[in-house]
Amino acid sequence: MAMVLRTARKLCGNRRGPCVSGVWRSHASMSGESVVGMAARDGELRVFVVAGEVSGDTIASRLMTCLKSLSPFPVRFAGVGGSMMSKQGLKSLFPMEDISVMGIWELIPHLGKIRVKLKETVDAALLFQPHVVVTVDSKGFSFRLLKLLRAGHYQQYADGPVHFHYVAPSFWAWKGGEARLANLAKFVDHIFCILPNEAEVCKLNGLSANFVGHPILEDALELNQGEDASRIQNLAGSRESFWSKYRVPSGGTIISLLPGSRLQEVARMLPIFAETVKMLKSSISELLTIVHVASNQHVEDYVDGFVRNWPVPVILVPGGETQPKYEALSASRVALCTSGTVAVEMQVARLPCVVAYRAHFLTELFIRYKAKIPYISLPNILLNASVIPEALFQQCTPGNLTSLLMELIHDEGLREKQILAAPEVMKLLWPSEKVAKRARWGSSSKCLYGSPSMIAASTILDYVKPISR
Repeated sequence: MAMVLRTARKLCGNRRGPCVSGVWRSHASMSGESVVGMAARDGELRVFVVAGEVSGDTIASRLMTCLKSLSPFPVRFAGVGGSMMSKQGLKSLFPMEDISVMGIWELIPHLGKIRVKLKETVDAALLFQPHVVVTVDSKGFSFRLLKLLRAGHYQQYADGPVHFHYVAPSFWAWKGGEARLANLAKFVDHIFCILPNEAEVCKLNGLSANFVGHPILEDALELNQGEDASRIQNLAGSRESFWSKYRVPSGGTIISLLPGSRLQEVARMLPIFAETVKMLKSSISELLTIVHVASNQHVEDYVDGFVRNWPVPVILVPGGETQPKYEALSASRVALCTSGTVAVEMQVARLPCVVAYRAHFLTELFIRYKAKIPYISLPNILLNASVIPEALFQQCTPGNLTSLLMELIHDEGLREKQILAAPEVMKLLWPSEKVAKRARWGSSSKCLYGSPSMIAASTILDYVKPISR
């Protein structure tokens, strides 16, 4: 893809009109205009990108890297994001944390502020006049933004941008979820799916989509220099280095705690985790804990204050950097995680874990009523089996978590069950073996060829906009 685009740029120069593999086409072409063609007219590609949470910040930052690497024209970004996206040149309109809210009833106190931020984002997008708008996850804010932009907000200029959404909504998890997909096609031009079979269902409902693979696999690709997406290599050396650095005593037991990425969930889950650690302390000598802190300023401030009265020695590992995160996981015996993407990270690290989840009681009632799947963690969902222990809702108590963790620490059979399941999970999350084998380092960037970000970036650049939507 990169070679084709660079060759096209050499052949076409800066002449007006869309260029495909060195052949310029008229704006009146029956197949519409490509994104690269739109960029060719202006001598740059303008991308308005929005992420509302930590995982989305990472996904978007990697996509930005690949767009800059693959585009034959300079890329200029505007939008909303976090620290990772800022490293790729984004000056966020406002702190990403302002729209990082989860839940249903938990959202109500923040509605006024979010409406203000939504209007601010719409106005900024109109002023920027992008060729492409990319929203990442955070479907509540993202879909409202795209809907407002598509519903008549582009009259200021003749041709509106192409709308992409990265991470399909979990329609398969909810009653009536699939029926809502058709409506998305009114304001979403294309969806990047991260789970198998999602793209096929989207297409059946009139929504353009492709399966790019799960973004967490890029952690493994990054640390393994593009050679293997299924697991992190050389973990033994990382484990020994971590133990030496923090002077972990011989015979010590380390538990990694991952309380979440949004302030609401961290404030709800970390006290439960602390009580669990207190109970474990009486049964495990030389117990140490690692708290993984999401790169969210509100979360960082909360955790710093909360751990001042922590019951056992604690190490804080900041988010945002792949290497330190997996070094800490490699040094741990088990992990206790709030439900989310981290369950896949534990599979990549081959670290046995327990998944926990609590929410506002009305949100929990809604989930019980609307959910149509029995599991909450992605590995269990993909394998349709209880591979990872889950403690959800009223079952998420310090006592239950303590029992599950003690079992997982001492029962080699339970540990092996999770470790052996990991390769199958990784296989399901990768687009194809053929694409994975082609993955390699880009010659001038950190865009890994064959990675989810590279596939998504290529799709954006190759996308041909229909003449009428």
